[in-house]
Amino acid sequence: MVLATCFLINSNTFAFDKDVSSTLSHYIMGVMHEGMGDLDSAIEEYKQALDKDYESAIIHLNLAANYIKKDKLDQAVEELNLSAKFDPDAVEPHAILAILYSSQNKLDKSAEEYELALKKASKLEPGNVEIYKNLGVLYLQQKRAEEAQKIYKLIVDLSPDDPEARFYLASVYNNLGKDDLAEQELKKALELNPQYHQALNFLGYLYVEENRDLDRAGEMIDKALEMQPDNGAYVDSLGWFYFKKGKFQEAKDKLEQASTLLEDPVIYDHLGDVYQKLNDVENAKLNWRKSLELDPNQDKIKEKIEKW
Repeated sequence: MVLATCFLINSNTFAFDKDVSSTLSHYIMGVMHEGMGDLDSAIEEYKQALDKDYESAIIHLNLAANYIKKDKLDQAVEELNLSAKFDPDAVEPHAILAILYSSQNKLDKSAEEYELALKKASKLEPGNVEIYKNLGVLYLQQKRAEEAQKIYKLIVDLSPDDPEARFYLASVYNNLGKDDLAEQELKKALELNPQYHQALNFLGYLYVEENRDLDRAGEMIDKALEMQPDNGAYVDSLGWFYFKKGKFQEAKDKLEQASTLLEDPVIYDHLGDVYQKLNDVENAKLNWRKSLELDPNQDKIKEKIEKW
């Protein structure tokens, strides 16, 4: 929006468009009242500015900010949507809407607005890898693996020497059941950063799950734990390594420790399997049920409970 339009009459004289001048005057007064904490007056000034220039995205955005301060969230949402409508490329309205919806526990709407904000930000800064990373993480959280794969492939193309991008692309491949590709990306991440403990644990756990290269897997998991000894996921990986090696008592000790550090359905599933191997069916079922409480959509665990 052009807040003031002036026309050169001669070298010393300017004439102002009256409507634009009125809009600017109310806008400036709104900013002044807002700065002094007089929100009611600020809101009134912004409304009068909109009477003259209803399609001003910035004024709708400022009005929304004052409604938020007054805890009038419904009005704020309305103004933010108008701001986004009148400036389709703007990032701020969608980012603020994402925060508002999150505070109201409207998580689906929050994620939708956050996605829009990130997409628009990426258009404004097409070379900004961090924006794409945030969008990729959002897709992973929403279990939109195919979309996450496209994003992280793009990130790797933009920044091939970024170990974090390689790590997240590996996560996507793992979610899609492409563990051979996940392994390749994790190895590349570790070539770029041998101390990348997340990648060390991930690759070690991948080997443990596939029951191969167990000694190498144990070394990687131990190295990750040296850097983060209280990381519940890493302790779980070590416990599962012991399980695969047939060291069930050591596995139980580590997995019990992991369960005190992190409440995760995978840890309780592992614990149930260990107790079953130790012929303690009661504790096996107890832990499998704990896993189901955290994630009810686990048919294999339901089968274990029924079987034993």
